[in-house]
Amino acid sequence: MSVARHQKIIVRKQLETVGVYKPGKPIEEVKRELGLSRIVKLASNENPLGYSPRAREAMLREMDAITFYPEGTAPMLAHRLAEKLQVNPNQIIVGNGSDEILHLLTRSYIRESDEAIMADITFPRYETNVKIEGGVPRLVPLIDGIHDLNGMLAAINEKTRMIFVCNPNNPTGTIVGKAHLQSFIQQVPDHIILVIDEAYFEYVTDNDYLDCASIVASYPNVIVLRTFSKIYGLAALRIGYGVMHPAFVQELMKVKEPFNTNRMAQAAALASIDDENFVEECKAQNDEGRRYIEQETAKLGLGYFPSQGNFVMIKLPCSGEEVFQALLRKGIIVRPGEALGLARTIRVSVGTFEENELFIQTLREVMP
Repeated sequence: MSVARHQKIIVRKQLETVGVYKPGKPIEEVKRELGLSRIVKLASNENPLGYSPRAREAMLREMDAITFYPEGTAPMLAHRLAEKLQVNPNQIIVGNGSDEILHLLTRSYIRESDEAIMADITFPRYETNVKIEGGVPRLVPLIDGIHDLNGMLAAINEKTRMIFVCNPNNPTGTIVGKAHLQSFIQQVPDHIILVIDEAYFEYVTDNDYLDCASIVASYPNVIVLRTFSKIYGLAALRIGYGVMHPAFVQELMKVKEPFNTNRMAQAAALASIDDENFVEECKAQNDEGRRYIEQETAKLGLGYFPSQGNFVMIKLPCSGEEVFQALLRKGIIVRPGEALGLARTIRVSVGTFEENELFIQTLREVMP
């Protein structure tokens, strides 16, 4: 088909304001572009310690069943999650990453001109999914990198259908205090869906944090999202889950793909849940690495947002894009803040101790 003929095919108007999601640059791409043999990727908040050996064993066993479709609802995984979280299995839905559950929620509940409230600098797929369904994002500025919950309450009107709170927030890593979030949840009208994204929940060490999966039973409009991509290290397998009222699960089942999570992902996730030693080791090493990056950043005279995730967002006196490019030329991949909505910053994932040291050393070299 010629370009001229193709231009007559009209795309939905909702896509006119939607851009393509740009993830952190992959290692392979940087090697090709710059001809470097050693690359340290600290851009996508992946687990530098890998994944549980139990997950590997489970995947190897599952290879014998690879010719068969998986169970569409991942019932074994859902039941084990329900046991761990002390909820009913019918309150769990498993998705192709928690991203898919976001998509299912907006597809099911956002109507033309419905409004959805979210922070102005947070995980961008909230805004994208709302726009695709014809909804209107209402962006509330962060305060010192933290969700302005009072501002979000003030933004509620008769068109408000959904609210998103990312806690810890990506990309700033900040959390909302336990009492403040509890008060906010109580004040959100029960006809508005409140989505609390806890992708980095397992990394949190601050006691002033509210585990929202434990309160879903008390607030039927609250939905909690979590993932196996971060501390469990299963990013490439694309598997996450949501905890919610069974009525939500029933509706999302109508719009999800029949076999949305594959056999390998289900097996690896199920095996990973019970490897608590692996999770605790990852959490401890991440905390040590996160504190090291924050302390060394301060020594360089730079600021940062206090993080409870597996990344740190560093404040710069210059362009984040320039520092990103300078680091990239030396084989260190981070994310420039300009791509995340916050200029003059970079976001760096916590790596191994050696990777963290190399990052700080290289940052010291490239800073103007």
